[in-house]
Amino acid sequence: MRIGIFGGSFDPVHLGHLIAAETAREQAGLDRVLFVPAARPPHKLDRTLAPAADRRVMLDLATGGHSAFAVSSIELDRDGLSYTVETLRALSSRFPADRLVLLLGPDAVRGLPTWHEPAEIARLAELVTVERESLDDASRLLSDDVLIGLLGRAAVEQLVESRVRMPAVGIRATSIRGAVRAGRSIRYLVPASVAAYITHHGLYAEPDARQA
Repeated sequence: MRIGIFGGSFDPVHLGHLIAAETAREQAGLDRVLFVPAARPPHKLDRTLAPAADRRVMLDLATGGHSAFAVSSIELDRDGLSYTVETLRALSSRFPADRLVLLLGPDAVRGLPTWHEPAEIARLAELVTVERESLDDASRLLSDDVLIGLLGRAAVEQLVESRVRMPAVGIRATSIRGAVRAGRSIRYLVPASVAAYITHHGLYAEPDARQA
C-alpha cells in the first residue's frame, strides 16, 4: 500500500490542504493519505500555534467521511521538536510492508537540504512534490545544485517529472487567521465544520473576543 504523508501545522486546516491531498491521492496513486499535524515545527518556533488538541480536532472534522484520509497524532504525542525524519522512522516501523510517500511543496523540497537528516528522509520515503498551477514551478528544482548534490540529478529529474499538479488554490492559513481576528468571513476557505469549531472555541480571535 502507498501511504501519502502530509505534514504541517494545519493552523487551521483549509480547503487548499484538502484539495492538495485529494489531487496527490489520485495522481500519485496513493491508497491512503495520512495527515500529520506538527507539535512544534522547527521552522515556526517564533510563532505560537493554536493548541494541538484543537488542530487535531479540526483535522478530524475536515477529513471525516473520506475513506482514504486519516489523521495521525504521532508528532503531537512525541516530546520535543517535530522532525520529519523521526516521524518517518516511526511510521516505517508501524507500516513495514507499505511504501511511504512524503508530500512536499516545491519550496519545501528546495529547503530539504537544511532539514534534519535529509538523506535519511529521502531513504525512508519516496518524495513527491505538489505543484499549484501558475503559482509554483517545480521545474526550477532542476537548477538547484544543493538539492541535486543531496538527491542526485536523476532523482531530482524524476521528482519534477512525476510532480502532482493541483489547481491554483491560493488559500493561506495566515490569511484565515487574520480574517478571523478582523471579524471577516472564512466561509468557503475552510470546511463548514471547521469554521463552526473556530467560532465556537474562539480560535484566532483577539484575546478580549475570546473572553467575551
